[in-house]
Amino acid sequence: MLPIPLAIAMWVQDRHLGLLNWLALPRWIVIIATFLLMDYAYWWWHWANHMLPLFWRFHNVHHTDLDLDVSTAARFHFGEMLFSVGFLSLAVILFGIAPIMLLVFFITFEAATLFHHSNWRLPINLERILNLIIVTPRMHGIHHSIVQRETNSNWGTIFCWWDKLHRTLRRDIPQDAVTIGVAAYRDENELTLGKLFALPFGRQREWRLPTGEQPDREPRPADELAE
Repeated sequence: MLPIPLAIAMWVQDRHLGLLNWLALPRWIVIIATFLLMDYAYWWWHWANHMLPLFWRFHNVHHTDLDLDVSTAARFHFGEMLFSVGFLSLAVILFGIAPIMLLVFFITFEAATLFHHSNWRLPINLERILNLIIVTPRMHGIHHSIVQRETNSNWGTIFCWWDKLHRTLRRDIPQDAVTIGVAAYRDENELTLGKLFALPFGRQREWRLPTGEQPDREPRPADELAE
């Protein structure tokens, strides 16, 4: 994803475009602002990938994985990657992100993505500490639940603050209680490489199990960390 946005970042820097180029800020504030602005922008991008039907067609491929682990962090349709390049390029222009800062942010962003897609089981006390700041595997695992209300939560990538801000933070499901995937796509024979490439271009199914049942769960206080 980086070559085009990096080239745009160099172009933006040369022409002194974008918010952070227009404001005379100390270097340390620019660094912090870059991480906060970009991560918050990605929260909205993730929201759009779920809420806008065109984008969901492609993002759906990521969620059809039946077993959440670090490989899921690389399971994205090429169409979503193209859309993401456009989004990232636009964010670079609007915020005036310097090339080196884009590179540092993106390495951190990808590391966070690998971490929260992993199947690590962290001690609950460590989880409570980390969840004050960052997105953890337990938190993001809920986002990959076959219960649609749970999937439509926890859209953060690095920081969990944006979900707290928008009241979309959900930590109330025990790790063992989460069934991973999309309700309508449970047959592994439908999740081959070729069929996943074709999935966005066909008719999208309702969020129901093959039996016709819509998976659900009695909600608990959403911000309560379940063991």
